[in-house]
Amino acid sequence: MPAVLLTILFTYASISKLLQYNTFRFQLDQSPFTTGYSGLIAWFIPAIEIITTALLLFPVTRLKGFYLSYGLMLLFTVYIYAILHYSYFIPCSCGGILSKMNWEQHLVFNIIFTLIALTGIFTFPFKSKA
Repeated sequence: MPAVLLTILFTYASISKLLQYNTFRFQLDQSPFTTGYSGLIAWFIPAIEIITTALLLFPVTRLKGFYLSYGLMLLFTVYIYAILHYSYFIPCSCGGILSKMNWEQHLVFNIIFTLIALTGIFTFPFKSKA
Protein backbone atom coordinates (compact mmCIF):
# COMPACT_ATOMS: atom_id res chain seq x y z
CA MET A 1 0.00 0.00 0.00
CA PRO A 2 2.83 2.52 0.67
CA ALA A 3 4.06 2.09 -2.93
CA VAL A 4 0.59 2.87 -4.30
CA LEU A 5 0.17 6.01 -2.18
CA LEU A 6 3.64 7.30 -3.02
CA THR A 7 3.19 6.53 -6.71
CA ILE A 8 -0.05 8.51 -6.78
CA LEU A 9 1.56 11.39 -4.89
CA PHE A 10 4.67 11.67 -7.06
CA THR A 11 2.80 11.14 -10.33
CA TYR A 12 0.32 13.87 -9.44
CA ALA A 13 3.03 16.21 -8.13
CA SER A 14 5.31 15.87 -11.15
CA ILE A 15 2.51 16.27 -13.71
CA SER A 16 1.08 19.23 -11.81
CA LYS A 17 4.47 20.97 -11.72
CA LEU A 18 5.11 20.38 -15.41
CA LEU A 19 1.64 21.48 -16.50
CA GLN A 20 1.95 24.63 -14.37
CA TYR A 21 5.67 25.11 -15.00
CA ASN A 22 5.59 28.93 -15.09
CA THR A 23 3.64 29.11 -11.83
CA PHE A 24 5.93 26.55 -10.18
CA ARG A 25 9.05 28.41 -11.27
CA PHE A 26 7.57 31.75 -10.13
CA GLN A 27 6.89 30.23 -6.69
CA LEU A 28 10.47 28.97 -6.52
CA ASP A 29 11.68 32.46 -7.46
CA GLN A 30 9.73 33.84 -4.49
CA SER A 31 11.30 31.45 -2.01
CA PRO A 32 14.23 32.88 -0.09
CA PHE A 33 15.95 29.46 -0.21
CA THR A 34 15.68 28.73 -3.95
CA THR A 35 16.04 32.14 -5.59
CA GLY A 36 18.75 32.00 -8.21
CA TYR A 37 18.33 28.27 -8.74
CA SER A 38 14.66 28.21 -9.69
CA GLY A 39 15.24 27.34 -13.35
CA LEU A 40 17.30 24.26 -12.49
CA ILE A 41 15.08 23.21 -9.58
CA ALA A 42 11.87 23.65 -11.60
CA TRP A 43 13.03 20.90 -13.97
CA PHE A 44 14.97 18.76 -11.50
CA ILE A 45 12.15 18.21 -8.99
CA PRO A 46 9.55 16.90 -11.48
CA ALA A 47 12.23 14.76 -13.15
CA ILE A 48 13.26 13.13 -9.85
CA GLU A 49 9.59 12.65 -8.94
CA ILE A 50 9.03 10.82 -12.25
CA ILE A 51 12.11 8.66 -11.64
CA THR A 52 10.83 7.89 -8.15
CA THR A 53 7.45 6.88 -9.57
CA ALA A 54 9.12 4.58 -12.10
CA LEU A 55 11.20 2.91 -9.37
CA LEU A 56 8.11 2.35 -7.23
CA LEU A 57 6.22 0.65 -10.07
CA PHE A 58 8.45 -2.40 -10.36
CA PRO A 59 9.14 -4.90 -7.55
CA VAL A 60 12.80 -5.20 -8.51
CA THR A 61 13.38 -1.43 -8.04
CA ARG A 62 10.71 -0.70 -5.43
CA LEU A 63 13.07 -0.57 -2.43
CA LYS A 64 15.18 2.07 -4.22
CA GLY A 65 11.93 3.93 -4.89
CA PHE A 66 11.07 3.82 -1.20
CA TYR A 67 14.51 5.18 -0.26
CA LEU A 68 14.24 7.95 -2.86
CA SER A 69 10.68 8.71 -1.70
CA TYR A 70 11.86 8.94 1.88
CA GLY A 71 14.74 11.24 0.92
CA LEU A 72 12.54 13.52 -1.15
CA MET A 73 9.78 13.71 1.44
CA LEU A 74 12.31 14.39 4.18
CA LEU A 75 13.89 17.13 2.07
CA PHE A 76 10.50 18.69 1.26
CA THR A 77 9.48 18.48 4.94
CA VAL A 78 12.70 20.17 6.10
CA TYR A 79 12.18 22.86 3.45
CA ILE A 80 8.66 23.61 4.67
CA TYR A 81 9.82 23.64 8.30
CA ALA A 82 12.60 26.07 7.37
CA ILE A 83 10.19 28.33 5.48
CA LEU A 84 7.86 28.41 8.49
CA HIS A 85 10.53 28.96 11.14
CA TYR A 86 13.51 30.70 9.51
CA SER A 87 12.27 32.56 6.46
CA TYR A 88 11.69 36.30 6.42
CA PHE A 89 9.08 35.70 3.71
CA ILE A 90 6.57 32.88 3.22
CA PRO A 91 5.83 32.48 -0.50
CA CYS A 92 2.47 31.37 -1.82
CA SER A 93 1.86 27.64 -1.54
CA CYS A 94 2.11 24.85 -4.13
CA GLY A 95 -0.26 24.41 -7.02
CA GLY A 96 -2.91 21.78 -7.51
CA ILE A 97 -4.73 20.14 -4.62
CA LEU A 98 -2.02 21.11 -2.15
CA SER A 99 -2.71 24.80 -2.78
CA LYS A 100 -5.83 24.33 -0.64
CA MET A 101 -3.58 23.65 2.37
CA ASN A 102 -1.77 26.25 4.40
CA TRP A 103 1.93 25.75 5.15
CA GLU A 104 1.29 24.13 8.54
CA GLN A 105 -1.13 21.62 7.00
CA HIS A 106 1.34 20.95 4.21
CA LEU A 107 4.01 20.25 6.84
CA VAL A 108 1.77 17.64 8.50
CA PHE A 109 0.92 16.15 5.09
CA ASN A 110 4.63 15.82 4.28
CA ILE A 111 5.42 14.27 7.66
CA ILE A 112 2.71 11.67 7.06
CA PHE A 113 4.07 10.81 3.60
CA THR A 114 7.63 10.71 4.96
CA LEU A 115 6.40 8.11 7.46
CA ILE A 116 4.61 6.22 4.68
CA ALA A 117 7.89 6.04 2.73
CA LEU A 118 9.70 4.86 5.86
CA THR A 119 6.99 2.22 6.37
CA GLY A 120 7.64 1.01 2.83
CA ILE A 121 11.33 0.61 3.60
CA PHE A 122 10.78 -1.29 6.84
CA THR A 123 8.04 -3.56 5.51
CA PHE A 124 9.76 -4.35 2.23
CA PRO A 125 10.05 -8.15 1.92
CA PHE A 126 13.74 -8.97 2.09
CA LYS A 127 14.68 -12.45 0.89
CA SER A 128 17.01 -14.45 3.06
CA LYS A 129 19.99 -16.15 1.38
CA ALA A 130 19.94 -19.00 3.91
